[in-house]
Amino acid sequence: MKTGKMDTLSRLSVADAMRRQVLQRPESSSIGSAINILLKYKVNALLVIDGRGQPAGVVSKTDIMGAYYAGLPLEAPVEMIMSGPPLYCRPLMRLSEALEIMHAKGVYRLYVREADDMAVSGVLAYPDIVGLLYQICRHCSMSLHQRKRRSQADAVKRYTVREVMTREVQSVDADTSLFGVMEKLSAHRFGALLITERSYQPAGVISKTDLSLAYRHGVNPQVSAREIMTPRVVRCAADEALELAIRQLIYQDIHRLFVHGTNTQEIIGVLSLSDAARVRSGSCHACVTSRIRLESAN
Repeated sequence: MKTGKMDTLSRLSVADAMRRQVLQRPESSSIGSAINILLKYKVNALLVIDGRGQPAGVVSKTDIMGAYYAGLPLEAPVEMIMSGPPLYCRPLMRLSEALEIMHAKGVYRLYVREADDMAVSGVLAYPDIVGLLYQICRHCSMSLHQRKRRSQADAVKRYTVREVMTREVQSVDADTSLFGVMEKLSAHRFGALLITERSYQPAGVISKTDLSLAYRHGVNPQVSAREIMTPRVVRCAADEALELAIRQLIYQDIHRLFVHGTNTQEIIGVLSLSDAARVRSGSCHACVTSRIRLESAN
């Protein structure tokens, strides 16, 4: 039995978590076609290739939002808004090392390139890592999913949403224009804003996906947030077990949960899959021990 202090991510490689489907578009393709792909496949970015078929940059929903703000026509080529060059990792790199790169560079994804081949063979993003860890935790003997009833004898210290969530919650009033929404999202590098009405009560959410849809449909960015917001604010409790919140994110295919305290109308944080990735080794403090137990049983 191994008793080292390596955490779960150190035992896994990029190849274990990466997606092998790489969505890409030529530099000359339109912003409108890029939006269609991002929405169809529910991803946050795609790879842009040059005339030789080599990676030239990345277009993300943040770049799409910038084009909307700048008033670019949907027919404009993606080379006008792409950022780059892409950042890479290798398929045999440890997941922990890949996460270090993502943290250090402030990016949400790495493209995977084989050691002796310039071709891109996959992409690794935060949701992929969290999804893999969730599947491991789900089959762990320590998991809540393996226990039909929680008892007082359950001494496993579990991570709660409160320990992992982002405590800064940015919001705007529902009368704020889409220009104002985009300025605030850009300033804070958030994926979504809480929309409030009537004494700061939660009324809805606007994400970069909502703004991409508005851009595609030609919505004037001077209209109010109320016009395009998603009127449902998906929430969880701050003291809920992290693994249950992650399950909600994965199975409901949502990007974030707004976190409330004792008062369900008071939003005190946001939990995203990127936040969950910061835990790095699973959803309970006993993760390393439980991983060793699983490995020894195989």
